[in-house]
Formats: sequence, structure tokens, C-alpha cells
Amino acid sequence: MIAMEVTPQPLKLGFIGGSYTSAVGYAHGAASQLDGRWQLVSGCFSRDIDTSLKTGASWHLPADRVYSDWQQYIAKEAALLDAVVVLTPTPSHVDVVCALLQAGVAVICEKAMAADLQQSIAIQKALDETKGFLAVTFNYSGYPMVRVLRRHVQEGTFGELKQIQIEFHSDGFIQAPEKMHPQAWRLVDGAIPTILLDLAVHVQHLSEFITGQIPLSVNADFHHFSIFDGIVDDAYLWAKFEKGMRASYWVSKTALGHRNGLRVRLFGEQASAEWYQEEPERLHIYGKDSVRMTYDRGNCHFKEEVRERFKPGHPAGFVEAFANLYNDIADALVMFRKKGQFQSPYVFGWQHAHDGLVMLDAAVQSNKTETWVEIN
Repeated sequence: MIAMEVTPQPLKLGFIGGSYTSAVGYAHGAASQLDGRWQLVSGCFSRDIDTSLKTGASWHLPADRVYSDWQQYIAKEAALLDAVVVLTPTPSHVDVVCALLQAGVAVICEKAMAADLQQSIAIQKALDETKGFLAVTFNYSGYPMVRVLRRHVQEGTFGELKQIQIEFHSDGFIQAPEKMHPQAWRLVDGAIPTILLDLAVHVQHLSEFITGQIPLSVNADFHHFSIFDGIVDDAYLWAKFEKGMRASYWVSKTALGHRNGLRVRLFGEQASAEWYQEEPERLHIYGKDSVRMTYDRGNCHFKEEVRERFKPGHPAGFVEAFANLYNDIADALVMFRKKGQFQSPYVFGWQHAHDGLVMLDAAVQSNKTETWVEIN
């Protein structure tokens, strides 16, 4: 079982963004409260005061601790909070994150941390100046079987890794027009296309989290298949690694018939593995004799990676993976307050998030030049 740092009382949490109209807002809200490590006490959930108040009421917050101006919110609430979750659109993360750090508030930022490398460097500067705390949420590595897969890699189950293939695709941008209501900011591409900030950051994160390997070069091919003009909505990326491993990634919002088709396949000289998010409790490992072993929370190796809320056979899911991450962040913040730094295999800060953006920026250059591009 995963050990937790002891907190005598819940850490006080605030939100910027994440109104009741936001799916990710609900996921973060529910996950943060699931195990009693955090207490949501205030928020600036929307620039529209009615929406913000309605969201606050849904979390049983008093109206005088609900705001519609995030700068006013920071000014009035910073001293009362242990951390703030940033759930605004990605392009606005940089201003909010930097302001929170300058106010001395620990930050939990939804991925992608920033929209481009220039914004990322601005966040690094604020971190260096304030010596603050920043955790960036990559929730898919909160799934127990993904963590178990990582441990199998570390323990040598697969031998030398040959390749990893990750798919992350949905049909959100290729439904009938009346069924599609994407947020306006998702239909604008900046220096790094929004689909990469939405989906490929997760793919890059999972690849590094599971294998422990850093890509050296990348090749990419971007496409447009939807009715929404001027954006990339489908992309292939390939990567080469120092130890000879290869990677193949596909992200798409125009894959008919798929809702959230995150799938990981890992191939080594001794064994291979497969994990599919729509069946998150099962990790399949295949040996050289082609015999498949299927592991779940009840029979897996490395049970210390499992936080048991319900007995095996009662499936865990998306919100619980997020909740695992919130437990990990609470542990990291307690450690940071004691020691001025933290170490965690599950909590990722500026460097990891920045490295992902560097890879995606190189992928943009590769797509333009139709060549392999080194990742610096």
C-alpha cells in the first residue's frame, strides 16, 4: 500500500477556473476531496460572477469566498490557502501561475503547463525568484496499473526496451456539427498546436514515466480532417531514444468511433505489455512463449503502488486516478514545507513539463521541414 505523509488537518485548497460547466473542473474538485487530504475553501471559478457563484454553491462554499476576478482572488485569499489549482485555458496559465508564485502560493497546474516555450521560461523565472512550489498534473500516471507497469520496467521484466506505442484519440471534432461545442480557445493554434497541448503532452509524459527514457529526436506529421479550419486535429509523432528504443505516437480528435482511446503498448526483448484506459484495472503482459498474464489490483506485483479504496473487482477509474495524484501532491507539499524541496516519483514540476514542451516544439519544426529534428 502507498504510504502517505501525515497531515493533522486537510490542506486548504482554492481554484482558479474549473466552473460547473467544466469537465476537468469537476474531476479536479471531486478527486481533491476524495481522501480528505484537501479541503476546497474558496475559488474564482469563472469570470462570470453568476457562474462562479453557482459553482461555489455546488461545492458548499460561502458566497463571500467566491470571486470572478482572479487577481482580486489572489490578493484576498493568498494568505488563507495552502495551494491553488489553475484550471484556466492553457494560454492564460502563465499569468495566473506567475502571479500565484509571486504571492507565495503553492501551485497545482493542469497540463499543459504553458502554451509555448517562452511562457514556460517565464514560469521558470518566477519559480527561481520565489523558490515556490509547482506541480503539473498529468493524471493518467495516477492509474495503479500504469504505475505497476513502470515498476515492471524498472525491475527488468521486459529486458531491453525496443519500442513503445501510444495512441490517444477521440472523435470529438468529427461528429455532426450540432453535437460539437468545443471551447473557443481549443480552436486556435499557437506556436504549438492545441491538440499537442491537450493530448500529446500526456503521451510524452506517459512514455517518459513508464520507460524512464528521454527522446533525442522527433519526426512528426500533422493533419486536418475536421470542419474547424486552421487547426491541427490529428498528428503522428515518432521518436528515437539514447538506448535505441523507438516510439510511435498518434493523437487525434477526428477518429470516428473512439471516445478517449488511450492505449499503451510496450515491447522489450523479454516481454511486452498492453494497457487500455477503457479497461484500466487490467495490465496485460506477454512472455516470449506468447502466454498472456493479466494483472489487476488483486494479483499484481508491486502492490505498494496500489492505493486501495475498494476491494479488487470494484473498478477504479478516472477520478480515482486523479485522486491518487492529489494524495501524491499533498505528500510532496508537506515534504516541501519541511525541507524546502520534495522528491516524488509521481509529482512533476517545471522541468518535466518544460521537457515535454521542448519535444512538442521540435515536432512542430519537424512537421514544417519534413525531417527528423534533434531535441535540445
